[in-house]
Amino acid sequence: MVRRGVRGLLPAVLAAVVALTPAACGGGDDTAGDAVRVGYSQLSAEGSWRAANTASVRAALTPEHGFELELSDDQQKQEGQIAALRRFIADDVDVVAFSPVVEDGWDEVLREAADADVPVVLVDRGITTALPDAYATRIGADFRSEGRRAGRWVRRNAPGARVFELQGTLGSGAQVGRQEGFDALAGDQVVGAATGGFTRAGGRDVTAAALEAWPDVDLVFAHNDDMALGAVEAVRAAGRRPGVDVRVVSVDATRQGLRALAAGDLDLVVECDPDFGEQLAGVLRRVAAGRPVPAETIVRGDVFDRTVTPEQVEARTY
Repeated sequence: MVRRGVRGLLPAVLAAVVALTPAACGGGDDTAGDAVRVGYSQLSAEGSWRAANTASVRAALTPEHGFELELSDDQQKQEGQIAALRRFIADDVDVVAFSPVVEDGWDEVLREAADADVPVVLVDRGITTALPDAYATRIGADFRSEGRRAGRWVRRNAPGARVFELQGTLGSGAQVGRQEGFDALAGDQVVGAATGGFTRAGGRDVTAAALEAWPDVDLVFAHNDDMALGAVEAVRAAGRRPGVDVRVVSVDATRQGLRALAAGDLDLVVECDPDFGEQLAGVLRRVAAGRPVPAETIVRGDVFDRTVTPEQVEARTY
């Protein structure tokens, strides 16, 4: 079994040095030949982004790369995730990793992990907690920055637009961060908001209802591409033209999202890259070995508008 070490946050200077080392992207041999046993709770297969993220994790955390992975798909239910985390703790894994479905409500199980000396790594989404050193580190996107990038485009390119905000799962880190970031720059343009649960069907149904409730809505900000594609369907079903009568701005940059962007159905897509399995592997090795890690590793993304090229679209791996 891999030795566990001290958990917690590090000074910013040391964090920066660690983040730049090659092993942070999956290299190095911190385990001295021992397989790192990882219990991973994935929140669901809610859409194409999540499926790509799971595939990236599975590809990186293999026996050939020095890992034993137990992965649980917990169907967007917090109680399922908590049960999975407790099972991993009881199995005495080297590291628990999870993508939290919502931000709140984790303190009890995190205290159990700390009492059992099992370090915890947050993947993709973050949490709110009253516990000191509740987890070793988080790896994922900067959701507030994604929202700000979308809001900045709306403010510059559609300052008079009446916006419907198509939100993700309420209380999730992605929903909270993207809403806060967007509203900081374009919140005064939002006339209504509701959750589509990060699914295409949810995006379609909620947008259809929104267009009836607010007929003058002429821009939709969707918290992910699956919902944005559903919104496009709803706009067409209402007899309006996506990208003309109702503009759509999204987050993710999946291949389907970029294809819709190139076709003129979407106007802007902020990238949230799911393919960070190798970076996660590097983080997990260090945490399992008790080596220092940064408090947070941000996965960076680009912004795409209608100048997106066919090569960029088809280069998507998800």
